[in-house]
Amino acid sequence: MNNNKLAHLILGIPLLATLIIGIFSYMAPPAIYPDPSWGFQVMRSMEMGGGFNQLVSPDQANIAKNTSLFLTWWSPGQYLTPYVFKQIFGINTGQASVITIVLCEMIGLLGFFAFFKKIGFKPVLAAASVLFISCQQFYYIPYIFYNGGEVLMFAYAGWFLYGCFYFKKTSIPMVLFVLIAGWIGFYTKSTMLLVYAAGLLCLWINISPPRKDYAVWLKNGFAIGIPAVLSVACIYLFFLSKGSNPASASDHSWRVIWETFSFPLASPLLSGFSVDDLTNGLVYSPDGQMFNHFWTVVLLLTMAALSLVLIICILRYVPYRPCKIVVAVFYSIFVLFFSYAFFRQLAISYEGRHFRVVGLVVIPGTLYLISQTRMVFKTAFALVWLFITYTSYARLYREYNYNKTEGIHGHTGITQQFIDQPTMNYVMQQDRQQHNAIFAFTSADLGLEIQHNRMITIEPIGADVGIDLEDYLYKGHAGPLYLVLPIDYNKNGLSKFVMKCFPGYKGFTVQKMTEEYVVYKAE
Repeated sequence: MNNNKLAHLILGIPLLATLIIGIFSYMAPPAIYPDPSWGFQVMRSMEMGGGFNQLVSPDQANIAKNTSLFLTWWSPGQYLTPYVFKQIFGINTGQASVITIVLCEMIGLLGFFAFFKKIGFKPVLAAASVLFISCQQFYYIPYIFYNGGEVLMFAYAGWFLYGCFYFKKTSIPMVLFVLIAGWIGFYTKSTMLLVYAAGLLCLWINISPPRKDYAVWLKNGFAIGIPAVLSVACIYLFFLSKGSNPASASDHSWRVIWETFSFPLASPLLSGFSVDDLTNGLVYSPDGQMFNHFWTVVLLLTMAALSLVLIICILRYVPYRPCKIVVAVFYSIFVLFFSYAFFRQLAISYEGRHFRVVGLVVIPGTLYLISQTRMVFKTAFALVWLFITYTSYARLYREYNYNKTEGIHGHTGITQQFIDQPTMNYVMQQDRQQHNAIFAFTSADLGLEIQHNRMITIEPIGADVGIDLEDYLYKGHAGPLYLVLPIDYNKNGLSKFVMKCFPGYKGFTVQKMTEEYVVYKAE
């Protein structure tokens, strides 16, 4: 068997696995992360007659009226792509999300396979790199929790980087590529703009001569820079300027902690080798950190040191210049940007997913280095690979089985996490019977099940968190009001606070649906 046939055989393994998992997931769609939940709320508004990318909801000043918000916090691809499949096939949101996941992951695998070959790696090693990617937890997370832009960016990033190394000189097709690539990238995920900047820097270095011919470098810089500026300007004028986004949200203070710089430095191992996933979020974990602060810092510093050693080894020992360019550029830009972002306390969490592309671009270089070592190191790496694969499949099986047998489902088909089935059935029944009601939930995904009435998403409230009534106040009166709250809100008195947030309503009746959830109703 020649190398090309072997490469295609290796590549076929993750493609076939992706298709099979997708078929099973279609029968029990995943839950969704909060970010795409807001995107799907926009989709819901559009389906009910709202304008493009407009989030329509009751006005806090007078809930008898609606207010419309152009959602700029997240890019539109996370909901528009499933929306297209909903319209074409007449399926529900959960099923449309699964189709989006399967197609994006298969396209992404093919894209990174093409890209790895483009930057110098042999087909077998490129295929093995793609197989390694498909064995990691982040690859299977979308089948458990639809993560919107993450999976769309995975589909696009490999092909975009392929394009950055496809061109050998300036040309009209190259200029058009630079212009359009920014628009498509932003459609997939707003973070793609950082990948866009790093990729274009790679393109500039790659098409420019190694010698110090400043005139050629300047000419190439303008050929790339002008369409890039035009692309980003259009994104800003027609989208980002209409509202706030994570880069504009900051408490305007500076903070230097160990994590500020060590987390970006450790990104190749955190994101490329599932370390952040295996630790359930080394720094940021909604379910609680696995380690205390001391050991978290120790692990981060260790991962940072090992990542630096890995990057240096790739730059020194991997013989392919394009690979060295992409690794050096992406690692440098992402470390600088996110160190600054964490330093300025922008609204960006300490999560490995933000550095996913950095982790992906170092994988083929790492496999090349391993292939050049002694058998003991190859065996050790194979054991690490098997461990990552086992933990990935074990989590996928466990979570999928929960979604299928215990998950809560409504009209959307999405697995709902923050409600139980009796409460869900009651809410959907009331939604069918009422036509001027308002339903209020503490999770952005629950409101997606409301088909005939309006809904409000209340930010979750903690008993130990300072809250301002004005932020939660909804004045005025419309039709019947249904507050769907966890039982804990009743136990710690937060339910009284939520009822005060609707001063136009009095005389709430309490209906304890189950041991977990309560519905407060006011006419």
